[in-house]
Amino acid sequence: MGRILDKITSPEKVKELSNVELEVLAGEIREFLIDSVSKTGGHLASNLGVVELTISLFKSFNLEKDKIVWDVGHQSYIHKILTGRKDKFNELRKYNGLSGFPKRCESKYDCFDTGHSSTSISAALGMARARDIKKEDREIIAVIGDGALTGGMALEALNDVGFNKTKMIVILNDNQMSISQNVGGLSTHLNNLRMAPKYNKLKSNINETLKSSKAGTKVASYISRFKDSIKQFVVPSMLFEDMGLKYIGPINGHDIQTMTEVLEKAKKIDEPVIIHVVTSKGKGYDLAEKNPNKFHGVSPFDLESGEAYIPSSKTYSKAFGDAMIELARSNEDIVAITAAMPDGTGLKDYAKEFPKRFFDVGIAEAHATTLAAGLASANLRPVFAVYSTFLQRAFDQLIHDVCIQNMPVVFAIDRAGLVGEDGETHQGIFDLSYLSQIPNMTVLAPKHLDEIKVMLKWALSQDGPVALRFPRGADCCKEILPLTKIEYGKWEKLISGEKIAIIAVGKMLQHALLAKDILESRGINPTIINATFVKPLDTNMIQELVNDGYNIATIEDNITNGGFGSYVLMKLNELGFKNKFKSLGFNDKFIPQGDVNLLYKENKLDPEGIAESIIELNK
Repeated sequence: MGRILDKITSPEKVKELSNVELEVLAGEIREFLIDSVSKTGGHLASNLGVVELTISLFKSFNLEKDKIVWDVGHQSYIHKILTGRKDKFNELRKYNGLSGFPKRCESKYDCFDTGHSSTSISAALGMARARDIKKEDREIIAVIGDGALTGGMALEALNDVGFNKTKMIVILNDNQMSISQNVGGLSTHLNNLRMAPKYNKLKSNINETLKSSKAGTKVASYISRFKDSIKQFVVPSMLFEDMGLKYIGPINGHDIQTMTEVLEKAKKIDEPVIIHVVTSKGKGYDLAEKNPNKFHGVSPFDLESGEAYIPSSKTYSKAFGDAMIELARSNEDIVAITAAMPDGTGLKDYAKEFPKRFFDVGIAEAHATTLAAGLASANLRPVFAVYSTFLQRAFDQLIHDVCIQNMPVVFAIDRAGLVGEDGETHQGIFDLSYLSQIPNMTVLAPKHLDEIKVMLKWALSQDGPVALRFPRGADCCKEILPLTKIEYGKWEKLISGEKIAIIAVGKMLQHALLAKDILESRGINPTIINATFVKPLDTNMIQELVNDGYNIATIEDNITNGGFGSYVLMKLNELGFKNKFKSLGFNDKFIPQGDVNLLYKENKLDPEGIAESIIELNK
């Protein structure tokens, strides 16, 4: 007979299935997902939690015209499976393979690219208003998790939706991580009553009749206040109702039949609707249900044990977390901030040891940055641990609230440079450019993970903002002596050579050292310099290189536009530099998903590519 899943080649095929077949399909999808992601890695727990929700959306809406925007997008695997991409899952998140996020270039059913949190309602609202202007007939749906509502942008969008009464549907996927449940018979009864088209039409007619007279207007006002007071008591919906959205829920997000009925009724309501759906993250895989955080984003793993195949080594994140604990034990002014990433940034153990000096603000990087400024203004020493790609979301706060006031905030910027499989939205290749341009900001990068502690200690002793930038994972070249002392604005000359000098930032210093072996076999003996500080530049060392007649190459795992190399070149021009110069980094483009080593190779930032560029410069 074969699997039902294998017969789903388009969204329309889902509509043809009976309720019993839909339940079978859900089980087959879970089985496929667990097996597939265990081999490729990816976002597992979040996708397991939205299987029935996604099926219900496909059953209720016509994706040939209706639009679904998935917030963040890491829960869109089922969407991809049901839109004809199941056979591409063996290439999930690989170079030129299937993206782990919605991509407009990948399918007509992906209506908006996502990757960062809290954007779906704004994007969907734009689509809904375009529909209205063009007088089109289509439904617009935004699917957003409860955690993403901590992002201010989502609340701004909800406020706009409700105030202007734009017809659209917001699905609030509550996986019980943030918003508390309120499930019961009374709530279900009220929702069924409020969703019924006859009820809404009757309510509209009564209001119109009552408001036709002065006395009737008072009665209508009294009824409305009485209804709201009862609703406040039995349903936690007033936040959304007060914003102007009709609230429906909570609904069991794993009940396909109920979900489908609710969605069908919501389509008939001619105003914005928010449907509160309760789901279980990791559902269907016991290990993921018990530990959803661990299985949020995973490497290939053993199905039985749930353990990753590749043994973990000490990472920069772990080195940072260990350093934070050690330094905080002797300095009670140190506080740590994260934006919903305590595990990923290495602060999990710190949070356990110093719970009163640890603040997880949710997915709210802008708030986290200004919170850090406030803490610093009160003479504490805040450290905001954040991924490079997510700090972009707080650019205004960096300038306005931290740097203008020269606040002593430390930004521990994890995942700087390439992160690999998550692709364009997550590569941390812009931080050197956007940080270096801000007055009062100091930027430094360790060449080896053993330098994290000494740099963090130094950063915490400064009187202004400091960004400490480091890559994902571990080192690739471990035979390096770490710095034991940091001197403001000073670089480190590791190897003295002839004719050509390579100035490298952070992890790229390791690549430069590996490239040195290739260059020596070609008769080139470069000077290799570790740019401990990206800002300020070591102008004394640059002057020495100019005086000694070196050709110069800079290497950074950052976009070259406005990056480290551009600042070095500006300084060289000021000093009358006449020799050859080359800036190695990422060109003016976004870097796609793929294995990090492959991406370095594709962009000629691997040791072989660096050696090739140096040989060309040396001609």
